[in-house]
Amino acid sequence: MIAARGIAGLWAALCLWLVAGAAMAQPQATLLTYADLDGWAQDDHAAALAVFRNTCGDMRDTEWQNLCDFAAQAAEGPTPAERAQNARTFFELFFLPVMITEGADMLFTGYFEPELRGALLPDAQYRYPIYSLPPELPASGPWLTRRQIEQSGRLADRGLEIAWLADPVDAIFLQIQGSGRVRLPDGTVIRVGYAGANRHPYTSLGQVLVRRGIYEPHQVSADVIRSWVSRNPDEGRRLLWANASYVFFREVTQVPAHLGPLGAMNRSVSELRTVAVDPHFAAMGAPVWIEKDGPDPLNRLMTAQDTGSAIKGAQRADIFYGTGRSAGYIAGRTRAGGRMVLLLPVQLALLRLQNPETVIR
Repeated sequence: MIAARGIAGLWAALCLWLVAGAAMAQPQATLLTYADLDGWAQDDHAAALAVFRNTCGDMRDTEWQNLCDFAAQAAEGPTPAERAQNARTFFELFFLPVMITEGADMLFTGYFEPELRGALLPDAQYRYPIYSLPPELPASGPWLTRRQIEQSGRLADRGLEIAWLADPVDAIFLQIQGSGRVRLPDGTVIRVGYAGANRHPYTSLGQVLVRRGIYEPHQVSADVIRSWVSRNPDEGRRLLWANASYVFFREVTQVPAHLGPLGAMNRSVSELRTVAVDPHFAAMGAPVWIEKDGPDPLNRLMTAQDTGSAIKGAQRADIFYGTGRSAGYIAGRTRAGGRMVLLLPVQLALLRLQNPETVIR
């Protein structure tokens, strides 16, 4: 077991580093204690440690690498109870809870890995392609819009099709999620992951329907959008074109089926233990404590293993809910407040408290 040490004196010394009085638009850092974290004692710290260890070896800073070595020792123990206590002691001994804020309220959303019906060849049912990266896509700057890609047929019949889907809304939702599984008619599954994009801004289809007065904000969901497009095929196609962003995929063969999709660290993300964050405020691979409000509250230790174009700000996070339709249902209705707290190695915590705008790697 990791030797437990008293750290009460450390808190007193670190009080001098608390940041206060800055303008609300500027990041502020606040040092907390583990007693301040609602539900900390009840969490499964061993499960959180296992997810942290999945990616901590890829972190660049020496401080993180050293802690990754200690994490391997903390995972040891003859009984589950001892391993759980080791894991909790590891986090409490080597990390300090620091909350970064910048004036905006916390927003939690959710994401998932879709599993969609598809085929390797097109037919009357499967008509909507998933494309691999076209070689002419420029290295920087925007390329063709979604509408231009689809109307021009520029990508068709060039061997860029990975698979064909049965529903155009499924195709665009797959692009929004950035990865997913395609179940073929014979029951086999192929997995696809993000390969690149046309670098046009993302536009929410739900927000477009709300602006047009078709639905109220609380009525919009993935199933509602899918149903509306199906009932209004011509207008539905134009609705999909409202999102100019277009994502290209690659087939992912190296990830076993029982593991989650690859995140921003090129490692599998974990259901309800991975969170996508803004890497300007949280290092990829860092432990993150979340307290999500709402009808399905969630207080637990996650690991920042992913990011996304819509995830911007110190108090902004996207929770990975798993694979399939049920995970998608929960993810799609997740929109809640609360707070997010970074767990930082002591020296990096001091640096962040001294200068909240510091980017921690």
